[in-house]
Amino acid sequence: MAEISEDELNERVLVLRRFRSLLEMQRKKFCDYLEILEKQQDSINAENADIVASHAELETQVVEGICNLQKVIAPMAKLYYGGTAGGVKSGSVAAEDERVREIQSDLNRLQTQVLAQNKKNRALLKSYLVHLREQIDAFQNPYAGRQSVYAATGVAGALVALDA
Repeated sequence: MAEISEDELNERVLVLRRFRSLLEMQRKKFCDYLEILEKQQDSINAENADIVASHAELETQVVEGICNLQKVIAPMAKLYYGGTAGGVKSGSVAAEDERVREIQSDLNRLQTQVLAQNKKNRALLKSYLVHLREQIDAFQNPYAGRQSVYAATGVAGALVALDA
């Protein structure tokens, strides 16, 4: 194994710590996203369209945050994995490396849960939309065919009695 300089080791440690913090941020965003999806499922079941719409807006923001974070994580992962292929790892670097692997494992698990919950919510929304369409089609307007009260040409009073 090749020995690495102290500067290179310090640089790897910094890259590793930044990479870990980015992964932790992404894990938190995935947890937030999963929580939003679970609340959205409750709103769909309760047939509350306003809350479903607000959850969809929140969902969009969280997904954008995840995508933006992924744009930063990808080059950091290349730096990290490119820099640690070989070489000597100190005890602290090895411990950090293990922590990064745990976070990545959590991220994979969360991603699977998010995809499953998202699929479930899409199915619920689809059935809810079908139900709403059936309600709209079955709706009978009680005022259909009636003449408007404003279209009547009745005689209106023109005199006002003044009591003095």
